[in-house]
Amino acid sequence: MSRRHGALAAVRSTVQHPSFRQATQDMAGTSLGIAAWGLVTGVAMVKSGMPVGLALFMSLAVYAGSAQLSVIPLMAVGAPLWVIWLTAICVNLRFVIFSSMWRSYFAHLPLRQRLAVGYFSGDVIYVAFMKRFPEPRPQAEQIPYFWGAATTNWLAWQVPSIAGILLAHAVPLSWGLGFAGVLALLGVLLSLLLDRATCLAAVVAATAAIAAFALPLKLNILVAIAAAVAAGLLMEAVERRRQHPRVVLVPTDNTRPAREHAPAPQGEAATLHEDRHP
Repeated sequence: MSRRHGALAAVRSTVQHPSFRQATQDMAGTSLGIAAWGLVTGVAMVKSGMPVGLALFMSLAVYAGSAQLSVIPLMAVGAPLWVIWLTAICVNLRFVIFSSMWRSYFAHLPLRQRLAVGYFSGDVIYVAFMKRFPEPRPQAEQIPYFWGAATTNWLAWQVPSIAGILLAHAVPLSWGLGFAGVLALLGVLLSLLLDRATCLAAVVAATAAIAAFALPLKLNILVAIAAAVAAGLLMEAVERRRQHPRVVLVPTDNTRPAREHAPAPQGEAATLHEDRHP
């Protein structure tokens, strides 16, 4: 009983923390786009022939809109299971990068809490969190902020998604929800374009998807993902090389004068000298 009261007290403290409320405010702007995306996904799952019970389970268990929208057409046309799994894995490869970044902030938490962070994390949450806490070190405000963002994002997705699943047969296709979903995805995408690497990856992915559009079983999605990941990694490697120049050691060919060994008096300029070692 005391453990239960302790857990409830921890939840109450987190919800009442100012950072929790700040996170909900930061996520409010993208919640409408997430809601539209969730509604489209819920309707699409049922319209593709998936039973309502299975669609509800997928929405709650998978909780990954891009992966769900990617595999639904494959499931509808009876694609091989390995293609479905490979597509879902490739679409969610970005969460491997997210996890490596979350490690600097949440590695000290118990395993159960880290698993919960892994389930509730998402693209928009990652962007908002990194803007708020750019320095990769644990702080007391980070956990309440994360849960404020995660709660807002989870509700903004699950409530419309479940509504779309339950009301799919009452929603006509003439409403153009598919276009609304595309607009929602574009809004989320634009919020993630923070540097040249991500912009380049987005352009490469769009180009590759169009170029490989004729491939069967929506395999152009896999081509676009592979091209974007390769472009992003290449751009990151180039940036890292520019920021950290290579040091080359060459044999010595001269000696330093004795006066250069003496420390410079305070306030005076000191001569910089390049040491060359064998």
